Amino acid sequence: MESVMKIVKWILIAFVSLFILLVGYLTLVFDPNDFKPQIVDAVKEQTGRELRINQDLSWTFFPSIGIALGDISLSNPTGFKNSDMVKVNNMVAEVALMPLLSKEVEISQLNLDGLTVYLDTYKDGRTSLDGLNGKEGAKPESQAPDQAGSGAQIKRLNIGGVTITNTQIHLFDEASTTTQLFVLEKFALGEFSLGQLADFSYRFTATLPDMFVSSEGAGQLTVAENLAQIKIENFAISNDIKGEAIPNKAMTVALKTSLTLDLNQKQVSGLLSEFSASEIQASGKFDVDYGAKVPAIVASLELGDIDLDKLMPKSDTDQEQTTQTASGSAKEPDLSGMKAVNLKFDMRIKSVTVAKLKTTNWMMKLGLKDGVLDLSQLSADLYQGKLQAKAQLDGRQSVASYRFDKSISGIQVRPLLTDAAGVDMLAGTTNFSVSGSGKSLIPDNIKRNLVAKGQFEVADGALYGVNIPQMIRDAQAKLSGDLSASGAGEKKTDFTSLTGSFSMAKGVVTNPDLAMASPLIRLAGKGTVNAISEAIDYKLTTSVVGSLEGQGGGERDALQGIEIPFSITGTATEPKFGLDTEALFDAKLKQETEKATEKLKDGLFKKLGGF
Repeated sequence: MESVMKIVKWILIAFVSLFILLVGYLTLVFDPNDFKPQIVDAVKEQTGRELRINQDLSWTFFPSIGIALGDISLSNPTGFKNSDMVKVNNMVAEVALMPLLSKEVEISQLNLDGLTVYLDTYKDGRTSLDGLNGKEGAKPESQAPDQAGSGAQIKRLNIGGVTITNTQIHLFDEASTTTQLFVLEKFALGEFSLGQLADFSYRFTATLPDMFVSSEGAGQLTVAENLAQIKIENFAISNDIKGEAIPNKAMTVALKTSLTLDLNQKQVSGLLSEFSASEIQASGKFDVDYGAKVPAIVASLELGDIDLDKLMPKSDTDQEQTTQTASGSAKEPDLSGMKAVNLKFDMRIKSVTVAKLKTTNWMMKLGLKDGVLDLSQLSADLYQGKLQAKAQLDGRQSVASYRFDKSISGIQVRPLLTDAAGVDMLAGTTNFSVSGSGKSLIPDNIKRNLVAKGQFEVADGALYGVNIPQMIRDAQAKLSGDLSASGAGEKKTDFTSLTGSFSMAKGVVTNPDLAMASPLIRLAGKGTVNAISEAIDYKLTTSVVGSLEGQGGGERDALQGIEIPFSITGTATEPKFGLDTEALFDAKLKQETEKATEKLKDGLFKKLGGF
């Protein structure tokens, strides 16, 4: 037993001696500061920048071997707003030495404090990153697939902890005269080992020209032992956003998600288990395949009740001015990015309220492939009816083209028009369909270039703002000599059906076959509506089919058979209804002349004995 203890004793003495010799070698023989001039010269040669290491590099030996350095800076190119591009206050890395001999990495701590980055961009195209790619033309030697990276295999990786504090990124853009500041106040990674869960957390702020963002989050990280898979689980994020452009000038966005990255399969998948922003609740998932030449994304999203009115600015005066200014110099949007990804996306929304328009049960399915966006389904329930639509946007050319098919069925049109446009003009159960196509996404060009056709039907409805039977009664009274006649009834015309078809070209909607039927009158006509100026020009013909006083009226045939001219002018928001009295007099005179002629013929036949 005594001999065994002696052996253990001498082994411990040998290890202690080796450690002391190693410390002595590193401190007395191997001084890391001897390499500072070489490092500085290499950076100068490769980038033309000045690297300054103002503090001496120092070794740390307990509880593990490591190196500490600080007060480091890398200059920006000459003449830049900020003289330095990168500054580091302090960095410490400590690694256990003995496990390295077995390709096992044990980092007791890794700390980085006070990293500051200044990135400047100028009108002439110069940036802080110019020249940092080293000498051009230098390419690494290729490796055989079975040998590539073979020397970098790690059997085990343990990290006691990582802490990054006080990191700042300053962005300056001369063209827009804007400065942006991103601050990572703290990032902390707990004890970490391959194949094991590790806790992490962060605090982050961003100061932008028009908003301020404060974000913090925490989650769990797992890296597979073969380094081929990375998982982030239970990642909870809370963001506070403030700014003039934000609804109510402030918003809190919170979410909880999980992510999986497979480096071998080149795939990313994620689950959005919780999301909330301004009373909007959502959940969803996505899968990304980035291994192909064009990445492919498959995603789905489910949302609850959305009230867009609460997200709109309180005043839209500035918005209108911006729109007017932009429309004068409008340019086609650049849709080349549509070719950069292929997408399949499904979305469901419980309800949407916008501009007082109430809709429920939204369903949307769209796909994006090779620069063409296909909306294969868009449906919603609204005002006791159904909306269904399909559309396609082709972004492969510099001027985009589009086509669409849309239909609504069983919708109560009066509350729809009242809520959507503030127009109380028409009531009834409505069926409507339209299909069209066009080019250009500039708003004015859409109106001019759109070519469309469709048809509509309104059953058991009414026209508000005009009482056609009353107007005819007034006209009839004037025909009888009462020029002061003027009805005071409700301005409303009931009908059993209102049908027609329409087409649109060069900004003008044409309706050639408007037809309305009611118990009292029949109405037919045609006309146009200018979508650009909103001007209405309709010429209608009305005929009486029953008593103008309704059931039991005594003037059933007073104007029967006469075509009564009627017109609608003005604009869609302020229509004007008129009766062509002069034409009505002419029609009445013609009818009376025809009656007199018939009476004269009858009298002559009687006098001639019936011949």
